[in-house]
Amino acid sequence: MKKMLSIGFWELVARAILRNRITILVGIIAITVLLGLQWKNVKFTQTEANLIPADDKVNVDYNTFLQNFGEEGNLIVVATKDQKLFTPKVFTAWTALMEKVRNDKQISLVISINNLQELVKNDTLQSFQLKPFVNPQKANDALYLQNLKKKLFQNQPFYEGLLYNKNTGAVRSAIYLDKKIVNTKARKDYVLHTFIPYLDTFYKETGIRLHASGMPYIRTLNSKTIIDEIGLFIGAALLVTALIFFFFFRSFRATLISMVVVIIGVMWSFGIMGGMGYEITVLTALVPTLVIVIGIPNCIFFINKYHQEYYKHANKAKALQRVITKTGTATLMTNITTAVGFATFIITNNVLLREFGVVTTINILAIYILSLLLIPIFFSYIPAPIPRHLGHLERESLTSFFTWIVNTVKYNRFGVYVTSIVLLIFGIIGIYEIKISGSIIEDMPKKTAFFDDIRFFEKEFDGVMPLEIMIDTKRKNGAMKLSTLRRMEDLEQTISDIPELSKPLSIVNLAKSFKQAYYNGNAEYYELPTSQEEAFLLPYIKNSLKNGKDNQLKSYITSDGKIARMTCFIKDENGEKMEEIESRLRTKINKIFPEPKYEVIITGKPSVFQKGTKYLLDNLLSSLLFAFALTGGLVALMFRSFKMVMVSIIPNLLPLLMTAGLMGFLGIPLKPSTLLVFGIAFGMSVDDTLRFLAQYRMELSRNGWRIRKAVFATFEDAGISMFYTSIVLFFGFSVFMLSSFGGTVALGGLVAITLSFGMLSNLVLLPSLVLTLNKKLANKQEFIEPTIDILEHTDEELDALEENKDQK
Repeated sequence: MKKMLSIGFWELVARAILRNRITILVGIIAITVLLGLQWKNVKFTQTEANLIPADDKVNVDYNTFLQNFGEEGNLIVVATKDQKLFTPKVFTAWTALMEKVRNDKQISLVISINNLQELVKNDTLQSFQLKPFVNPQKANDALYLQNLKKKLFQNQPFYEGLLYNKNTGAVRSAIYLDKKIVNTKARKDYVLHTFIPYLDTFYKETGIRLHASGMPYIRTLNSKTIIDEIGLFIGAALLVTALIFFFFFRSFRATLISMVVVIIGVMWSFGIMGGMGYEITVLTALVPTLVIVIGIPNCIFFINKYHQEYYKHANKAKALQRVITKTGTATLMTNITTAVGFATFIITNNVLLREFGVVTTINILAIYILSLLLIPIFFSYIPAPIPRHLGHLERESLTSFFTWIVNTVKYNRFGVYVTSIVLLIFGIIGIYEIKISGSIIEDMPKKTAFFDDIRFFEKEFDGVMPLEIMIDTKRKNGAMKLSTLRRMEDLEQTISDIPELSKPLSIVNLAKSFKQAYYNGNAEYYELPTSQEEAFLLPYIKNSLKNGKDNQLKSYITSDGKIARMTCFIKDENGEKMEEIESRLRTKINKIFPEPKYEVIITGKPSVFQKGTKYLLDNLLSSLLFAFALTGGLVALMFRSFKMVMVSIIPNLLPLLMTAGLMGFLGIPLKPSTLLVFGIAFGMSVDDTLRFLAQYRMELSRNGWRIRKAVFATFEDAGISMFYTSIVLFFGFSVFMLSSFGGTVALGGLVAITLSFGMLSNLVLLPSLVLTLNKKLANKQEFIEPTIDILEHTDEELDALEENKDQK
């Protein structure tokens, strides 16, 4: 490692780059072409994000449910509150719409008013039969339709909450997709190219805009929005960073090469994802934009150093070589620390986060290599900088800003520490105000029509997010016993008492409808049969279920009758209450379904998502500690000093605490998107720390180990680059605030704010700590010799070394 970071190593690198320019360019073009061929393998994920490890009990329970009852997220619902639905013209259009949907091969079942079936008793056959609820021949009779509506609302309690809301008059249809296509591209194609055009046609015919929702529908439109925003982010990031870059350097050439570097980096990022077989998820969709935002600071650092060197001696060849020899170690370490910030996600036991960590880590190192190779080669072919290009080094506004910082560090370190302590207390207090969100739709685009539809169904039908309860009686036909049904009815009462949950649907409802049918459809008899009634109802039920194709129980119990299913819906706006709701349900379940006689599993997508958020939160601390440890190791390698390790951590810990406190006071909850902020921001903020410390270590040697002089000399050399890169990162991450996704907006805004805190912390608090804690370094003999040899040479020594080697 010592040899790799020595001046000799970077001199070899510099010579290799500048003497093999054509070979390197050909190699980069070849790699770009090869990775471009992998773009065809880039696909958007058709499955939902699951933040929990596959072997976790939560996932095991959910998969057990799927094995018994199949995919539960296959329901699409269509609804309206318009009273004109029960008029001949609109009802005819509604019927036509539902028939078109029902005839699609991608649909397994449609339950709607127009094809509704009601149970009727046949005493001759001693069975229950299904009879059409609607007489199609009378559908053009307005009076008939009004009576039909009244009959539905008063005499069909089985469908209350499923197909209608008695209080508001809202009516909906339930459309079940073929479970085989729910997690495939066929689902997306059907929803976008078939189902939505059906709804548009209905609107044109009737003037009524229908509300549509359900997990397949939400997932499809949510994914489409994510895909559409990838191009927006890339374009906006390129535009913003290019404008800022040109504003700083006033050079079209410098701006052009920077754009070329990051565009190639973006091309590589898609190729790497395709080559590794990774799908584009809500996280990996951010990678191309991150490549731009992270790549531009590399370009700034290299180009600014080139300008500084050329400004000193006006020797282009020497300036290009110095860019590599004098910044090679610092830029390598800063990119490694950025990669480390993202690499922390690799150690989590989750596929989604692990893939995100792997892709970002590889691409960060790739964009560093591209910057290191292309920038010196590009400037070697073009004319030397002109005075206008170097003017930014003496810009008055920038000089004034750094004069203020230097004076603050020189004369007001006590004020810096007091301010830091106050901000620390602010952050700690705010942390206690943070809430955890378990909402699936929290981060979805709130300005879209499909989000408004989600809120409609939450208001009218208590949500569209299914919560599943699976009851294993552990004995054949145990779920069909009257005693079990009564226990389930008791549990249903508890569910009905929870305002966040909808009316449950289970075999209990079907048993009640059998009794109602036996008593000639009288709604007053919609209840569980007594023990006596069970005896004469049983022959009717058995005769009704002889035909397996029409077996109405198969959606509610397994074929052996051992396991029963209970489904309700939850208002996702109350996702944060999921843990409280499950605790209340579990208390009741433990009383009426005691173990080991019964086994009851509470699952469903809202439950899995909420637990995934909690899992991510539990792993956040360990990931950050891992990042702190790696960063501390790099600083220890550089300085061999525990004090310097602490000096490097504190200025980066404070911005994280500040951001957490700000989240608490602003009411921004912890959720998957905001949890990522801390790992990303730390990995990027620590760049400035290492850049400052690396330059400071070199200035110590150049200034006779005088700490004060070395610190302020560091501002002159590294301060401008730190400021420039922080500004670019701030506006680069602010691009994510253009998103329609709340989570992406929060991610961009919070990272930008954290990096702003980090810049000020590294420019003010870091040098203050160095001056305060490292007074003993005034004696060179007390400082352990550094590992990085290049930092022990002055400019004059570097010149002499280069001249001697040239003579040889």
